[in-house]
Amino acid sequence: MSELAPMREQVYSDPRPKEHFDRFHERARTREPDWCYELTRFLTSLYAYAGLRTRAIATDNVPGSGAVILAPNHFSFMDHFLMGCYIRRKVRFMAKSQLFKGPMQFIYTHGGVFPVRRGARDEEVFVTAKAILARGGAITMYCEGGRSRDGKLAEQAKRGIGRLALESGAPIVPIAIHGSSKIRNWKRLRLPSITVQYGQALRWEQVADPTAAQQQAVADEVLAEIKRLYAGLEQHGRRGALQRVREQRRAAKASGASRTVGAA
Repeated sequence: MSELAPMREQVYSDPRPKEHFDRFHERARTREPDWCYELTRFLTSLYAYAGLRTRAIATDNVPGSGAVILAPNHFSFMDHFLMGCYIRRKVRFMAKSQLFKGPMQFIYTHGGVFPVRRGARDEEVFVTAKAILARGGAITMYCEGGRSRDGKLAEQAKRGIGRLALESGAPIVPIAIHGSSKIRNWKRLRLPSITVQYGQALRWEQVADPTAAQQQAVADEVLAEIKRLYAGLEQHGRRGALQRVREQRRAAKASGASRTVGAA
């Protein structure tokens, strides 16, 4: 028996024209998430904390204000919620356009989600993302693109996150979500224990028109940091990773104090 429950086949194309999604982008660019976001965060936080035993490490690495791009690995449809429910900021997400239909599109739009048309050269998603960042907002973007099908991190990043970081000048916080690949095993009555670790923000100089190579270099650096965080969770577990973070901070604090004394 496979360790992971099977996933549905990916659907990449959306027959609806670009114009169908203009209203969703316009709302995302001009309005903040409302009560729907808070209600969804409350409900998913209960499930994450009690059902999935999710715990977070180093949430203070996420800036309390100002533009920021949050970059987690992507194993599960729950990753947006797992990453967002432990920080105070309202985080904006992009979701595949196929989800924007029926009653769910009300929840998505009022919750601050905006569509991306996969398989198409969708410039609107970058316009929307940069508009949110320009207002000092927080965006989630997966450098791997879509969800992993095998529970493993991608070999190479998609360069879109590098483009967004360079064009906007916003820092990126890499995030490792460990255990979410097994969420779909609930059908087998097995729920995982999940850890979300937030890395230190990465920053680059703003570039108005970055080359493909520059975009890819940034994206690869982000994915490498996610892999480093994830490997630490794999090797040391939740407690071990938390202890390592505390030790690193104590060492940094002691080093800073030593430099101050020396300067005096």
